[in-house]
Amino acid sequence: MDLSILIPVRNYDAGQLVADFLHLARHEGVEIEVLVADDASTIPLTWTKQFAGNERFRLIRHTKNQGRARTINHLAEEARAPWLLIVDCDAQVTPTFSLLTYLRATTSAPSEVTFPTAPYTAETSSSEVTFPAVCGGLRHPASLPNPDVTLRYRYERRADRRRSAVQRNRHPYSQLSTFSLLILRSVFLAIRFDDSITEYGHEDTLFGAELQRRHIPLLHIDNPLIHLGLEPNAVFLTKTETSLRILHRLAPQLQTHSHLLVAVRRLSRLHLAAPVRLLYRLTRPLLRRNLLGRHPLLPLFSFYKLGYYLSLS
Repeated sequence: MDLSILIPVRNYDAGQLVADFLHLARHEGVEIEVLVADDASTIPLTWTKQFAGNERFRLIRHTKNQGRARTINHLAEEARAPWLLIVDCDAQVTPTFSLLTYLRATTSAPSEVTFPTAPYTAETSSSEVTFPAVCGGLRHPASLPNPDVTLRYRYERRADRRRSAVQRNRHPYSQLSTFSLLILRSVFLAIRFDDSITEYGHEDTLFGAELQRRHIPLLHIDNPLIHLGLEPNAVFLTKTETSLRILHRLAPQLQTHSHLLVAVRRLSRLHLAAPVRLLYRLTRPLLRRNLLGRHPLLPLFSFYKLGYYLSLS
């Protein structure tokens, strides 16, 4: 077996994603297993029944919610293949996405990463691996799917402009995303996600920092999946605040891996942190009114995040 695809799920229909991976693997001649962990969903995951009896599909059920980090750690322990592909359940396989491109990239120099013409074989030994971790990237739908998700949509579409492989490879570790990440199982299990992070945010950032600390090569390529799971504005703002609280707790470990922490240090050196904090507290109701509306402004969102983080001190 070449590859174990790990998909943590909670209250989400990932049936199409699983079916697309199984179809793509047959088309490309890649031996896979798809491991789905139901992290204590509160609604029945009836879509899993369509894969009953499929030897390439396994379902693991958690009776108590573990959180994304601990769930992926569990999936990695259960995986049988030497390579893991970690994928969020709200991903969509695009016509250009390729499992072979991912696997070939592990033994390629960055300039040599192209769509393969020959099938990948599992005979490649770990001694020949140039990149034990490869990040394929993500993109978002070309049009707004719902006016209630405008804040997340605008934020992500702006970020997509900086998500080419060339741009991500300039600062590979701080740009890591485990929305879609290929990694040697042995490497992942040596590091693992920090399972003390049970809420939304920064397990990716911390994992990237640990890859860098251990000098483990990381390559970014253009092999994206589409992110479909855009939350309504109020939900996204709440998740952002949760993420900022986690960042505040992890700040000593992530000083060089967060643009926001760099901005905070700059403000502190200029003795501007206190004025920005005060301005945030005075304008917070107005900021939230804009960000929760149909026409949120991204500069205000950036200021909101900075002010919220400073208010935690």
